[in-house]
Amino acid sequence: MFSKFTSILQHAVEALAPSLPLQEDFVYHWKAITHYYIETSDDKAPVTDTNIPSHLEQMLDILTQEEGERESGETGPCMEYLLHHKILETLYTLGKADCPPGMKQQVLTFYTKLLAHIRQPLLPHINVHRPVQKLIRLCGEVLAAPTENEEIQFLCIVCSKLKQDPYLVDFFLESLAGFLRTEVVKENVLAPDTGQSRAEEQAERPEEPQAAAAASTSSPSSNHNNGNNYNLVTSLLNLTKSPDGRIVVKACEGLMLLVSLPEPAAAKCLTENTELCELLTDRLVSFYKALPQSMDPLDIETVESVNWGLDVYNLKEDAAVFTGKRALISFLSWLDYCDQLIKEAQKSAAAVMAKAVREKFFVSVMEPQLMQTSEVGILTSTALLNRIIRQVTSDALLQEMIYFLLGEEREPETQATMAQNPLRHRLIEHCDHLSDEISIMTLRLFEHLIQKPSQHILHSLLLRSLEERNYLENKPQEEREPLENGQPHDAVDLEEDPLFGDDLSPDSRLSGSDWLSSSPPQSPDHSKCDGKTEVHKIVNSFLCLVPDEAKSSYHVEGTGYDTYLRDAHRQFRDYCGVCQRWDWRGNPKPLEKCNLDSPFFEGHFLKVLFDRMGRILDQPYDVNLQVTAVLSKLSMFPHPHLHEYLLDPYINLAPGCRSLFSVIVRVVGDLMLRIQRIPDFTPKLLLVRKRLLGLEPEGINIDHMTLLEGVIVLEEFCKELAAIAFVKYHAAAAASP
Repeated sequence: MFSKFTSILQHAVEALAPSLPLQEDFVYHWKAITHYYIETSDDKAPVTDTNIPSHLEQMLDILTQEEGERESGETGPCMEYLLHHKILETLYTLGKADCPPGMKQQVLTFYTKLLAHIRQPLLPHINVHRPVQKLIRLCGEVLAAPTENEEIQFLCIVCSKLKQDPYLVDFFLESLAGFLRTEVVKENVLAPDTGQSRAEEQAERPEEPQAAAAASTSSPSSNHNNGNNYNLVTSLLNLTKSPDGRIVVKACEGLMLLVSLPEPAAAKCLTENTELCELLTDRLVSFYKALPQSMDPLDIETVESVNWGLDVYNLKEDAAVFTGKRALISFLSWLDYCDQLIKEAQKSAAAVMAKAVREKFFVSVMEPQLMQTSEVGILTSTALLNRIIRQVTSDALLQEMIYFLLGEEREPETQATMAQNPLRHRLIEHCDHLSDEISIMTLRLFEHLIQKPSQHILHSLLLRSLEERNYLENKPQEEREPLENGQPHDAVDLEEDPLFGDDLSPDSRLSGSDWLSSSPPQSPDHSKCDGKTEVHKIVNSFLCLVPDEAKSSYHVEGTGYDTYLRDAHRQFRDYCGVCQRWDWRGNPKPLEKCNLDSPFFEGHFLKVLFDRMGRILDQPYDVNLQVTAVLSKLSMFPHPHLHEYLLDPYINLAPGCRSLFSVIVRVVGDLMLRIQRIPDFTPKLLLVRKRLLGLEPEGINIDHMTLLEGVIVLEEFCKELAAIAFVKYHAAAAASP
């Protein structure tokens, strides 16, 4: 009580006394603090019972006022006094000793406000950055410490100052050589007139004998460390383990600022000399392992999008929605933090952190889950992987995730090498799993994967198998088998098929690659006609594939081809945006430069998709929707070989090869035989379509339901492919000079 009375009396005297020059006032307050240690024998009383907080606040106010009254960047006498007399060093010593109790909190607050309020750069000065570095080491030493809030505020203001002036980070990478170098640079270049000589230090010490003695029991550790230490990162990492969620978020924000600093030495120290990578991966693994072994894929797919640090939640409400929702949100939230951290990080640091996530999380934890034989486990882990794929956006983490899933191989795939990457092989096989649920979920995973902005995905799954164009027949024109109505005798004969009109003769068309890239005809027998005629023929070749008796869309409003045109236009624009950096423009690889003699293998991924497409009449409706969704998205990509192989109905295929068009033709041939054996086929087909659209209530079971649903998907898929071909033609024509 007496000390509080003294404080009140002192303020009253100050209010009545004439105002002193700022420097005298500043020195007065500082001397008042140091005299406390000389005169006070009771060092157990809390600092809040003393005048110290008030004096520190007054000193801050004076420094702020002084800066406001001077030219920008000019150091005033009060600031000179603070630097020259190493006031921050002394305060650090008192804070470390926490004498009187609570002093550490006061010192942290003083440092934080000083750095926040003073506009001129203070950290370059040795008598600032050295005590700041020492104080950093005191932060995060004890979890749930009473000073945690002040510690994180202090660390974050240091981080923000480094973000403003990244070169300053060198002062915070502690090593013997580095510390001596920065000290010499500081003394000689940055502030030649504000340091303090050893003699001056000795002269000043008698003024503060009690202050030094009070902290002598816990002197600061030496700056001369073996190897670099990044104590700012270490202290933030410690505070990420706080039980207080707000402290954790602030610590994560501080780390986000530090990883983005462009200095190579800081990036190297960050990944090699701190436990940042361990924090990211260990927490990701622990959150993943906390998930239930079995979860509904729909819950995983539809849980609200998560931003790290913003996952406010209600345990009771989450548990009521589905078991494991809280654990899932925690996992996705931390994944989002890892992704954002890597996205913001300096390039070399980002690469190291992404590799750590790949090795410690994807390979060590996720791969065994994906390779298991339990159908429930496969389904849950595949759904989680799908969600992860959708969420990852940083280039470095995306690349490592893709290498984990697909491998890094670049050479063409063969039957012999198809299984050399066990995880890739297993995932593709799961697209044709006995469990329809697993097939659908894995197909959906690949649907999302191929839309990620990475060229390696399409190269691994498709393009490396198509780059030599050896799906084309390799014979000179004169050596080819005699053409019957423009086709080899063993080819699918479109001319004799009643589904196709006379105007579809290949003698009067361009190959798909020609009209995509406006390149000259590939061979003399291809006469170049009007472009509109060509795209008309190609579009009709898809629209006319399904026979009239197997069509039902024209009976239902709003299911026409024009709907697909609008969608294809929008989607193709988006896909071109994704791959505009991939140098796919131009013509296909010239045939004379292709190795057409090498045996063609369509690749494991297309093999499974074509196999499933070939069974479209015998598969569940939902499986068919997913198979065709993947194939239509692949057809969207503007790569000339991919376009030629998937969207040109008239390419001369090499013996034993198949294309998407040839697979569909064989399905249609099978369909025409089966239609004959089903009475009232067309009315039943129309009824099924209306039920699927919700236009008719569910009634009695209809025979051949799987077949009828397959026919409807087939018709829609052909319309979609026709629309894609049309849109791509017009885009290529518009881009041509």
